[in-house]
Amino acid sequence: MDAELENLLIFSGSSCPHLAQPIATKLKMDLAGIRLGCFADGENFAELLVNVRGKNVFIIQSICRPANDNLMELMLIGDAARRSSAANIVAVAPYLGYSRQDRRPRSARVPISARVVADMLSGAGINRLMTMDLHSEQIQGFYNVPVDNVYASPVLMGDIAQRMENGNGLIISPDVGGVVRARAFANMLGIDLAIIDKRRPRDNVAKMMNLIGDVSGKDCFIVDDIVDTANTLCEAATALKNRGAKRVAAYCTHPVLSGEATSRICASDMDELVVVNTIPVDDTMEKCDKIRRLTVASILAEAISRVYRKGSLSSLFS
Repeated sequence: MDAELENLLIFSGSSCPHLAQPIATKLKMDLAGIRLGCFADGENFAELLVNVRGKNVFIIQSICRPANDNLMELMLIGDAARRSSAANIVAVAPYLGYSRQDRRPRSARVPISARVVADMLSGAGINRLMTMDLHSEQIQGFYNVPVDNVYASPVLMGDIAQRMENGNGLIISPDVGGVVRARAFANMLGIDLAIIDKRRPRDNVAKMMNLIGDVSGKDCFIVDDIVDTANTLCEAATALKNRGAKRVAAYCTHPVLSGEATSRICASDMDELVVVNTIPVDDTMEKCDKIRRLTVASILAEAISRVYRKGSLSSLFS
């Protein structure tokens, strides 16, 4: 282990051993010992098996399905570290669940769940939050502690650049709300941008209305932060192919893939879905030859190292 990292401890929650171990390996250290489980009545349990007094503790835990269990486990690990006199406690939530519930649409009588989660994590003793491709960057304002939003774009854009043939690529925003993200990809890759104008008549149902841009003969790369039911992506792939697109691939950070999403993708006109490993995958996703995963272990390891050493994170994405 690097002598400068001797006061750094990395714990893995139940949702992230697939990512926490490679991160620890990149930092040339071992994961800290922890015991996790549930009591007979279903209550979560956590016990730290190493001394954390005066240490900088990083807890790697995505708040993904089962979201409530993973959220509760993260808070219990944070509280255990706080009560054991850790100097700093950083929650590294590569996927931050509840982030899509960040407003009261049309003043409906609903909670702003993203704010509730922020209050819960702060109350559990979390001093800092690190996440990846936050659904809405304004959510950072819900927290009274620093929030580091780490981007998967270097990994995703690098892969697009390798797959693009002779500059024939086109970045596609799946909706108007994703234009800023899509434009950043297009600018960095030096290619054009097209926009899908969709309407959402009800939750998890999207209907494509118009396509702004010429996709004929192009390799189309749809970019988004989350793929959940995959209805939007599959409908967009069909529409793009009908308008003459040569190839359609989707690049999404978080593979939530609820319900029949994986089988829907396998049967769609989409040529490929590329995601990163912020969320563990199930057997159905592993068997789908249209889904490919990239790793963000190196980016998160470097981000953790810079936060620990009090270095700059923004320069990592300049």
